[in-house]
Amino acid sequence: MTAELVRGQNHPLPQVRLEVRVSAGTPIVAGATLSDEQGRVPGTEWVAHPGKPILPGLEVSRQAAADHRLAFDLDALPERAHRVTVLLALPTGIGGPVRFGAVAAPSLAVTGLDGSQVATYRITGLDSESAVIALEIYRRQGDWKVRAVGQGYAGGLAALFTDQSLPEARQLADGINEAVVQGLARSVAPPPPRLPKGDRTRQATAPAPPQGPPGTVAPAQHQGPVGVPQQGSPYDVTDAPVPVAQPALSGPVDYRHPGRQATPPPPPSEPAGQAAQPVAGDATGWSMEERLYNQVWGMFEDLARTVAAYRSAVDFADSRLEQELDKALADPRARLGGQGDAARDAAQAKHTHLVNQARAALDRDLTQLIAESDVVEPALPEAFARWDSPVWQGYRVPRDLPMAVRLGDLQLPESESLRIPMLVRLPLQRGLWIDSGRSGSPDPLVDPDELRRLAMDVAVTQAARLLAVYPPGAFAVHVIDPAGSGVSALAPLVHSGVLATAPAGGASGVADVLTRLTQRVDLVQMAVRGGASDSLPPGLDTAQQLLIVNDFPHGFDDRAVNQLRYLADEGPDVGVHLMMVADREDAAAYGPLLDPLWRSLLRLTPVPDDHLADPWVGHAWTYEPPRLPKGSQVLDRVLTRVAEARRSWNR
Repeated sequence: MTAELVRGQNHPLPQVRLEVRVSAGTPIVAGATLSDEQGRVPGTEWVAHPGKPILPGLEVSRQAAADHRLAFDLDALPERAHRVTVLLALPTGIGGPVRFGAVAAPSLAVTGLDGSQVATYRITGLDSESAVIALEIYRRQGDWKVRAVGQGYAGGLAALFTDQSLPEARQLADGINEAVVQGLARSVAPPPPRLPKGDRTRQATAPAPPQGPPGTVAPAQHQGPVGVPQQGSPYDVTDAPVPVAQPALSGPVDYRHPGRQATPPPPPSEPAGQAAQPVAGDATGWSMEERLYNQVWGMFEDLARTVAAYRSAVDFADSRLEQELDKALADPRARLGGQGDAARDAAQAKHTHLVNQARAALDRDLTQLIAESDVVEPALPEAFARWDSPVWQGYRVPRDLPMAVRLGDLQLPESESLRIPMLVRLPLQRGLWIDSGRSGSPDPLVDPDELRRLAMDVAVTQAARLLAVYPPGAFAVHVIDPAGSGVSALAPLVHSGVLATAPAGGASGVADVLTRLTQRVDLVQMAVRGGASDSLPPGLDTAQQLLIVNDFPHGFDDRAVNQLRYLADEGPDVGVHLMMVADREDAAAYGPLLDPLWRSLLRLTPVPDDHLADPWVGHAWTYEPPRLPKGSQVLDRVLTRVAEARRSWNR
């Protein structure tokens, strides 16, 4: 059972290797100090912070972020260390809030390395404090315990370190803030030269190495447990997103991204005063596909940053309004006369002006991005295009594997008319979980049967897209449908003949498919590790494999569950991928056994849902699943051509 701590309460720790996960509504700094048996911190070398994130037995994040994972190995701490203090602080110098009372209350969870929660603590009651001691992990009679502290400091990190009797507390606090600012500066390129009226003109230069698009691991990744390999995705809420520096309120929005150019653009050919016309494929790359891929990446990052700038400006306006109202009402005499009303009206007018100014800048940038999207979307190849794109009408099975595949669309609340393609690199690096439960729907009254049907429809369209973008014989799909509840949704795959085998039903069918795929993973792993890839059995199918699992966990015994976990963990490295169509609540009976399975998969929903996070500014993006045009036969035509190409390849 998870202990929900209140201030001052302690709880025993059942293990010495653990994580402390921090979640806040704004980027914060997370750090830790080590102290001796008397509670003293001997020196600055006993402080872990973004400028020095690793100490023996613990590791903290290197940047300010809305979410953190701090890793601890208590057995590896120095012998003199009897206490670990987890501290949080609002960074200075990046234009964010200056007190915890103006943001959502931070929450912390102490977990094992498998994700099982030991204790949680929500820090409430903060107001003017800008730094806080959140938790203490301490040794008592040979055992380790955790205590909820929640002690805040209005003087920030300097006051916190002074209270811990640290020498040069002010210099250490300033050094931490400087490390945060420098770390953010390293993760965000400086803004490119701007043309009049904020035009975003770009030019092609020497091709750059491919960058990860929406749906791949970002260059800046979270810090994880000491000694534990990490994997992550911008669209995985279980991983800690790492934000970039938000643009200054009064400065230009930074539209720079890794796939675009640093050289100044040539003089515009358009008449003076007119915005540059967007062009499809104007990012760098060796081919048009790579240029479009990088351009979609750039559009995603542009939208993330311009919305971050808008939200930052609105937050600043709200904070300034609150401060001015507090100042106006501080004098009791001003509350009774017209002077107080005039001050309130003036403060409200300034707030409205700032918000309108920010909205105008956002609308300008959205207009440019929408114009770019209108040009880019029709130019996308099949792998990147929506199902209603005309390119599918002339579809031919490709000879080469594309860089990425589109799994849906992404949008933010401020830009409902702008949707960015969600591209995931190929071959897949992780499986997919199509959520068939209520957690995948914002409507609590939605019919559960309808959600399950929609989830299976999404799984079929995603599998069809993957089949369509792979060369003949390079991709195979298997289906497990224990109770036969997905017969209707699976009809396009079955009738076209694209499945490697008929859908497996019943306990024996489930066991047969899982055994064959786990044996394939074992054989390929042994061959790769032994450097004997040529010695694989001649009948082994070396194509990429996708296993669609419907109605999990119904019809699965413990052995089958362990095989699924094995495929999720080991399969992607040797070309075996899972697509689970399941409701997380249905699997609650298995307890924490399945938590690693869920965390290893990319969650998609059959209805729009704001659950995908990016690593730059921590936005919660709304994911929209791919939809077939009503009455369209495009899916049947594509699958028929895939099946014909497969039969020709097998001859």
